[in-house]
Amino acid sequence: MKLQKIKTIIYEIRGQEAIFDFDSAELYEMETNRLKESVKTNIERFSASHMFEITKTEFDRLRSQITSSKKVTNN
Repeated sequence: MKLQKIKTIIYEIRGQEAIFDFDSAELYEMETNRLKESVKTNIERFSASHMFEITKTEFDRLRSQITSSKKVTNN
């Protein structure tokens, strides 16, 4: 995946840069559920400070921002 593409999947959430699990799975060329299983199975390999779950409200807010920005760039 090109660096420019990676830059487009980094979002700011709660003041931290983050990549969604489905985007990380795409980077590693695997299904999202397999990525999540790998993390759960090998949790000691992953820093808790680098993982968090967002709320539905946060996700909905981000989704509307992403949709709006895509509309602007597609025009």
